[in-house]
Amino acid sequence: MEDTAIQKYTFKDFQSDQEVRWCPGCDDYVILRSMLKALPEMNVKREDVVFISGIGCSSRFPYYVNSYGMHSIHGRAPGIATGVKLANPNLSVWVITGDGDSMAIGGNHFIHMLRRNINLNVVLFNNEIYGLTKGQFSPTSLLGQKTKSSPYGNTQPPFQPGELAIGAQARFFARIGGNNPKDMSDLFVQAEKFKGTSLIEVLQNCVIFNDGCYTHYTDKEVKEDKQIFLEHGKPMIFGKNMDKGLMLNGLKLKVVTIGEEGITKEDLLIHDAKESDPTLHQMLIRSTYPLATGIIRSVDELSFEDREMQLTEQVRAKSPFKKVDDLLFSGETYEVK
Repeated sequence: MEDTAIQKYTFKDFQSDQEVRWCPGCDDYVILRSMLKALPEMNVKREDVVFISGIGCSSRFPYYVNSYGMHSIHGRAPGIATGVKLANPNLSVWVITGDGDSMAIGGNHFIHMLRRNINLNVVLFNNEIYGLTKGQFSPTSLLGQKTKSSPYGNTQPPFQPGELAIGAQARFFARIGGNNPKDMSDLFVQAEKFKGTSLIEVLQNCVIFNDGCYTHYTDKEVKEDKQIFLEHGKPMIFGKNMDKGLMLNGLKLKVVTIGEEGITKEDLLIHDAKESDPTLHQMLIRSTYPLATGIIRSVDELSFEDREMQLTEQVRAKSPFKKVDDLLFSGETYEVK
């Protein structure tokens, strides 16, 4: 963003006048409010914020934020957002997408956006179902899951968004429960600060077509014992009593209890989100107990725009043509009178 004084915004400054049209009880409301709380903390002019979405329940998001935005076509938000960012690198560009929009029809755009490391922020609403079209299985639906399009059970293994992202060389990946607005807002702020493509997967409950898909992780009664919130440079510790942690047992993560078998807090793994080798990050993403949330990976690397600009400057420095006129008037020319 431009290095100029930014006026102080509030939640209401980013709140649009449009009626929010999601089902009552949907986690999308939580995501929207978390974003509206985060935007004033990003030190970005409101007119420099752009939300671009594809198709799906989540894709109504641009209507509900008082900024620039586009409700685009199915799966193509990353391509459109790339064009917007390259045309004006000063903009804060957000891609809003769902599990079907991003990993089915939009799968190719999704992986190449991550591979290129364009300076975009991506919020992936993962409810493991097609909600807008009334309950068909999606690329993240579970094996055996009964849906409108798999009445006897889904036979296709699901994508794990984090694994797919790191396989596509994602430099920033975070995950958060859809009922955790405080940490979600902070993750949005951290994503905006990151120089490159940041991907935040939100485990979003669909109350109509896939209700309870994450309750075994996100319910208040269990989340402290079933989730681990990772912070860079801090021990991998979790539990209601903060007495459990993670260690390595060969090539696998192992849950241990502090105080048992002589294990202390100092024995636990320290989270290193900035480690370029993704091996441990992949282990954390695949872990089902505990479920890893927070910023799992955040590796600094040149963004796509920076690489493009560097190449442009290198070519320009070596070229005899500094502007279009130089090229037009080069070689044999003549004047018509």
